[in-house]
Amino acid sequence: MPSRIDAVLESARDKLTRIEAKDVPAALARGALLVDIRPAAQRASEGHVAGALVIERNVLEWRCDPTSEARLPQAVDDDVEWVVLCSEGYTSSLAAASLVELGLHRATDVIGGYHAMNSAGVLELLSTSLVGTQERP
Repeated sequence: MPSRIDAVLESARDKLTRIEAKDVPAALARGALLVDIRPAAQRASEGHVAGALVIERNVLEWRCDPTSEARLPQAVDDDVEWVVLCSEGYTSSLAAASLVELGLHRATDVIGGYHAMNSAGVLELLSTSLVGTQERP
């Protein structure tokens, strides 16, 4: 029998069309916004993601919701493609599903998170390419 959190995670992922790490550059090239929700300590120990907006998990919904007074300039409407990134792809699934529940139907996350992007060479690619030149809020 799966744990309750496993059931919640499965339900969250049912709302998403998740993307593979190798597909992140193509998503950015088409205009998606990569959002790094890892806490500061985790970003410091694991590393920076070139081109990612850093929005810590506790304020994600307020920053991405185009109807929120605390929204980012990038949160222009419900059609923004938000690609959420955490360390291993668990918290990001829950966070992206929360954005979908807000009406941001194109929100998704990266399967395997930061570690998968690192293993696939995507982090190096992003740091040396013009893809993913987003500003940090």
